[in-house]
Amino acid sequence: MRHMRHTITLDADVEALLHELMRERGLSFDAAVNHAVRAGLAPGPSPTSRRFQQKTFRMGSPETPLHGALSLALEDEEITRKLDLGETNPPS
Repeated sequence: MRHMRHTITLDADVEALLHELMRERGLSFDAAVNHAVRAGLAPGPSPTSRRFQQKTFRMGSPETPLHGALSLALEDEEITRKLDLGETNPPS
C-alpha cells in the first residue's frame, strides 16, 4: 500500500475525539485518523453504531377512571371558549 503524507488542520473538537480514540484503542495518531476517515466515508451505518431501543416501563393500571375523559376535555374547551368571549359565568 502506498503511503501519502499530508498536512491537515483539525478543529479542536476533532483533535480531542482523535486523542480519545487513540487512548481507548491504543492507536497511533495516524491509525486513529485512518480509522476515523474510513468510518466516516463507509456507506451505511457506522460499524460501532447500535440500533436505538426505547426503554419501556410497566406503570400499572390507571388510578383515575378515563371513561368520561373525552366529554370532560370537550367541556373544558367550551368553558375556555366562553371565557375568551368574555362570558363571566361559565357552566359549572
